[in-house]
Amino acid sequence: MEHAVSRMAAMLALLAMACACGHGKEKTAAAGPTPPDAPTAVRVAKVSRANLAEIVSGSGHTSALSQQKVRAPFAGALVELRAVDGDVVRRGQPIGAMVSRESEAALSGAREMVREAQTPAQRADAERALAIAEKNLVRRALLATADGPILSHAAASGDRLAEDQEILTIADASSIVFLADLPQNDLARVRPGQPARVEIGGRPLPLAGFVHSMLPGANTSDFTGSVRIDLPAPAERLALGLFGNARITVGSRPDSLVAPDAAVVKDDVMGTSRVAAVVNGRARWIDVQPGLKQDGATQISGPGIADGTVVIVSGMVGLPEGKTVAAQAP
Repeated sequence: MEHAVSRMAAMLALLAMACACGHGKEKTAAAGPTPPDAPTAVRVAKVSRANLAEIVSGSGHTSALSQQKVRAPFAGALVELRAVDGDVVRRGQPIGAMVSRESEAALSGAREMVREAQTPAQRADAERALAIAEKNLVRRALLATADGPILSHAAASGDRLAEDQEILTIADASSIVFLADLPQNDLARVRPGQPARVEIGGRPLPLAGFVHSMLPGANTSDFTGSVRIDLPAPAERLALGLFGNARITVGSRPDSLVAPDAAVVKDDVMGTSRVAAVVNGRARWIDVQPGLKQDGATQISGPGIADGTVVIVSGMVGLPEGKTVAAQAP
C-alpha cells in the first residue's frame, strides 16, 4: 500500500513539471523575438576651422583728456551768458559778452544823470553823455574755445569779473577717449596700437578704436589698471562719463578647430570636458580640451577630433557610449 502511494506521488510531480514547461514555452512563444535597438534622435553639427581672436576686456567710461577754459578778456561786467552746463558748443561760437570796467562805469554814470535830470538843459546834457558812453562802449563777445560739451561754469550773467577770471569750462571733444579698467593679469598683454571695440550703453553699434597707452598707477581696491583707448571722430558727440565695455584684441589663433558651444559638455565634478561624436551611426564620447570662445563656437583639441568630425549638439544628455543615433542637422 505504501509503495502504491509513493508511486502515485511521483507521477503527480512529473505531471506538474510537464505542465510548468508547457506554460513557459507558451509565454516565450507569445513574447516573440526581442526588438532591435531603437535609435535616439539627435541634432548634429560638424567641427570646423576658424581664425580666433584672443580678447581681453574690461569696463570703463568716456573721459576728456583736455579741458579748455573761457576767461574774462579784461576786467568788467559779464552782461550776457547764453550757454549752460551740458550744452555742446563749437569752437568760435558766441556764448556771451562782457563790458569793460571803464565802459560800465561811464554808462552807469550817464544813466544816473538821465534819471536825476530836473531841467531840460540837464536832461539834454545827460542824454548827450549817455550817447557818448554808448558810442564808446567797449563790449567783447565771448567765444567758445573748443568743440565739445560745457562741463561747468564759474560765473553768471551780471557778475563783475577780474581780468583772466574763469567763466566756464569746455571739454575738448577731440580729446574724448575711453578709459578701460583691465585686470592686472591682462595688462602685460596689452600694447599700443592694438585694435579695440567699445560698447557703450544706448548706442546700437560698438565703436572701433585702438589702444593708445596704459595710464600710470593702478587701482589697488580691485586690482585693475587703466588703459586709454582712442576713439574715432564720432566720439566727439559722446557725453562724458558714459559707462561701457572695451574688448581689446591682443593676439590670434589662426586655423583653430571649433565646435558649437552646445556640443561641449563639462563634467562639473571631474572638471573635464567632452563631446559626443557620431561614428558609424553610434555615439562615441571623446574627451577634449576647450579653449577660446567666440561667436557661439568653442575651440577644442584632443585625440579623435578633426576637421569635419560630426558632433551632437542636442540630445546627448544621458546618451550611453555606443548608442545608435538618428542624426539630423541643426
